[in-house]
Amino acid sequence: MLPLVDKPIIQYVVEEAVQSGIEQIIIVTAGGKRAIEDHFDRSFELESALARKGDQRLLKMVREISDLADICYIRQKEQLGVGHAILITRDLVGNEPFAVIFPDDVIESPTPCLKQMIDVYERYQCSVVAVERVPREEVYKYGVIKPRPVGERLFQVEGLVEKPPVEEAPSDLTIVGRYLINPEIFDLIAATPPGRLGEIQITDALSLLLQHQPIYAYEFEGRRYDTGTPLGFLKASVEVALQRPDLGAEFRRYLAGLQLD
Repeated sequence: MLPLVDKPIIQYVVEEAVQSGIEQIIIVTAGGKRAIEDHFDRSFELESALARKGDQRLLKMVREISDLADICYIRQKEQLGVGHAILITRDLVGNEPFAVIFPDDVIESPTPCLKQMIDVYERYQCSVVAVERVPREEVYKYGVIKPRPVGERLFQVEGLVEKPPVEEAPSDLTIVGRYLINPEIFDLIAATPPGRLGEIQITDALSLLLQHQPIYAYEFEGRRYDTGTPLGFLKASVEVALQRPDLGAEFRRYLAGLQLD
């Protein structure tokens, strides 16, 4: 719920999903996250106050948030990893392919990252992960794929490893917070033992899925901001503000006037 300029981070990824053609969104929450539900719900008191003031611009903005998509919520009672968070949505997802988005990865691109991945899925009918090249010394922070190039920006995944030592990483192509996954993954997550931290990793379940069906990786077009770190959040705030038609020019002048050492 941290605001990126003037909009909560989670709203950026919900908008990306909607712009990609997703009609139903499941948000996995935990205790103390009620503000997320309130943000996407109708606020009749606020709408009434804005209507009385005649502020049609803000009123339209508030109503658009609640009308974005059909959103439902499910609680993850224990923090047992991303794999477990996906598993508890099983009854809601059903036997359909589905997307997974990590809200702290905000991706700016002319064509939404998820839409780029859906285009790949529609071609191959196989699970797709979004990947990004990172400096070799940083691969230990991510899930890393062993790639076989099959097209422009497209790879068939020959192996996956979660946060490998730099010297053992199969490539510099790392998985970021966008997945399109076939529903067979649910049985495999259920069969995946927890790792050393007691968490069920989605990378481990995908490795099992790879034994049964192909997985593709797409090096998306766009700029990713890791808002889950303080420095990444600051970079995202500056760059997103500079792109805003209503803020960019004045903010650029302000930055240019700073006396930086």
